[in-house]
Amino acid sequence: MRRTRFDNLDPVRTEKTFQQFKRWRQERIRKLRTKDYSYTVPNVTPDLEYLHGNRHHPSLTWIGHSTFLIQLGGLNIVTDPVWAGQMAFQRRLAPPGVPIGDMPPVDVVLVSHSHYDHLHIPSLRKLNGPKRLLVPAGLSSKLRLKGFFDVDELNWWESARIGDVRFTFVPAQHWTRRTPWDMNRSHWGGWVMEPVAEQPETARATKADSGRPVPARESGRSDLAGDSGRSALAGDSGRSAPAASSGRPVVSRNPTLYFAGDSGYFRGFREIGRRFAIDVAMMPIGAYDPEWFMGPQHVTPEEALQAFEDTGAGLFVPMHYGAFKLADDTPREALDRLEAGRAARGIDEGRIIVLPHGETWRLDGV
Repeated sequence: MRRTRFDNLDPVRTEKTFQQFKRWRQERIRKLRTKDYSYTVPNVTPDLEYLHGNRHHPSLTWIGHSTFLIQLGGLNIVTDPVWAGQMAFQRRLAPPGVPIGDMPPVDVVLVSHSHYDHLHIPSLRKLNGPKRLLVPAGLSSKLRLKGFFDVDELNWWESARIGDVRFTFVPAQHWTRRTPWDMNRSHWGGWVMEPVAEQPETARATKADSGRPVPARESGRSDLAGDSGRSALAGDSGRSAPAASSGRPVVSRNPTLYFAGDSGYFRGFREIGRRFAIDVAMMPIGAYDPEWFMGPQHVTPEEALQAFEDTGAGLFVPMHYGAFKLADDTPREALDRLEAGRAARGIDEGRIIVLPHGETWRLDGV
C-alpha cells in the first residue's frame, strides 16, 4: 500500500538540496564566530504549588522553545514536549522553566509535528500521566511503536473533545522528517483550544466536519491598553521577572488559545482567524536566519507579527527562540526584531507578552 505524503496549502518547496545545506554550513561557520549569545531567556522559580493544585483557572506557563504547560477547562495540557538538554550537537541555552520531575500530571499532550525539537520521546516518556496524545495525521503509528497507545491523530480542521475543551488541528506551512525514509509521511500544523460549556459523558475524541466554519463567540477580552500588560521586549539579559501574574493582563475565564506550532508565513493564518475568536496566540519568532534557507518553513519576527494580525488574536506570546541554536539568529536578535516590528506596525506594546521560562500567567487573574 502506498503511504500518504502530505503537502502544504501553497506550492512552496521546503526540501533542501545538498548544495543548499553546504552553502548554509559554510555561512554559519563564519557567522557564529561573531554572534553574541550573552543574552539568555530569564528563568523564574515556578509556582509548583499553584500548578499542582489548580484545576479551575486557565493559566499558561512557558517551559521553553515550543513547550508550554497550559491549564484549561480542568485539564493539564503540554504542547510539543521537549525537555532535552541538547538538540543534535547543540547544548540547551537556558534550562526548562519547570523541571520535568516537578510537572503536575498531564492529561493531554499536543504535538504539532514530528521534528525532534518538537517531539522528544524521552521527555514524553517521563511526563506523568494519564497523557492522552493528540497528533497530526500519519504520526500515531510511529508513536504506538514507541509504546504510546492512547493516541488520536487528526487532519487539518478536525476536532477532538476531551472533557471541557475542544482541540482543533489547524494548518501550518512546514514539513516533517525523523528518518531518511519518512519525509512528509506525517502532517504538521497548530492547535486551537476552546473551552466548551457542557461536560460530556466520556472523554473520547470525536471528529468534527472538516469543512465546518466555527462561529465566532464572545471572547471576553479585557481592554488591553495601558501598562498592565507592558511587554518585556526591551528588557536586559537576566533581569528579575515577576514569578506570578501580577502586571499581566486579565484575559478571560474561558479563553480560546492558539498554539501555532512551527510555520512559515502563509495565507492559512487568515483562515484560522476567520474560524476562531482567538484570545491568546503562541507564535514562533526564532530559527529564521538565513532567510533564503529558512523562509518557507520558519516565520521571521516581522512575519510572526503579520500572522498575529491575520488571526485577529488579542495577545501574542512569542516562542520557538532561546532554547536551541537551530539557525543563525540569536534570542536577542529575535526579540529586537520583534520589538522593532511591533513599533513599526503600531501594535500596542501591551499586546505582546514576553514570558520568562517558568512564569505562570493566570489568564483570568485569579
